[in-house]
Amino acid sequence: MDPVHSDWGDWLPRAVEDADPDGIAVWYLGCNGFVLKSSSGTTLFIDPYLNTGDPPRTVRMIPVPFDPTDVAEADAVLATHEHSDHVDGPSQGPLLEGTDANFYGPDASIDTVREAGWLDEWEIESGQLERVSEGDAVRIGDLTIHVEPANDPDADHPVSYVIEHQSGTFFHAGDARPGDFEEVGEDYDIDVGVLAFGSAGMIPDKQTRKPKYTKWYNDENMLVEAANELQVDTLVPTHWDMWKGLTADPAALHEHVRSFEYPRRLNVVEIGDRFDV
Repeated sequence: MDPVHSDWGDWLPRAVEDADPDGIAVWYLGCNGFVLKSSSGTTLFIDPYLNTGDPPRTVRMIPVPFDPTDVAEADAVLATHEHSDHVDGPSQGPLLEGTDANFYGPDASIDTVREAGWLDEWEIESGQLERVSEGDAVRIGDLTIHVEPANDPDADHPVSYVIEHQSGTFFHAGDARPGDFEEVGEDYDIDVGVLAFGSAGMIPDKQTRKPKYTKWYNDENMLVEAANELQVDTLVPTHWDMWKGLTADPAALHEHVRSFEYPRRLNVVEIGDRFDV
């Protein structure tokens, strides 16, 4: 597999290493990727994708923010589902090899890792692969990760993650739409939640390569519906920046959310931005 090459050098992984947050510091990696670092130094990557897609079907529209071989400290990589922009060998294999972090994902994600030959391509032990499912809770450093359902009709087995810390709660929905989040919203007090947002477009079909109507993420109204199911305080839209033909303008969400109880705040971030929980 061809290695990943960063457009930005190594400043982002160095910024994560140097950070000393009071609670949880969060950096947006573009697409639907994040890195979280807690006050104790626990570092999690969620769906980090550093590849360029499958041109001309899927064409990356944003920089590659770091080289995975430049990551020296990580405790875990979490996958929400098995799609290639969430489980990707060149993006995550070198990261697991270089840090000895564990990879957590539902069965379809673990199967993808094994079938793609990650254990042969990189020095990754089978014990680094941890299968999770809805209802599980995993303790990593000072963070507790709860595995919850996700309504993503395009995925074989998607999950969402609630990450709790004494400073607050961070929620990652993967690419999920509304429908499965009401219990999550009742069970947790979510300070920051991220939801995938995008437009519909004519994208080449995977087999025929002929243009096909494609809608992979939430539109404005679906995003507000999901945010209200979750009762989320601060909403961070994701994925709107990534694929040619499916990008969207998150500024439009200000008008869509303003009359609803949730989210109480909308935080539009760009690739490389940091915010704190």
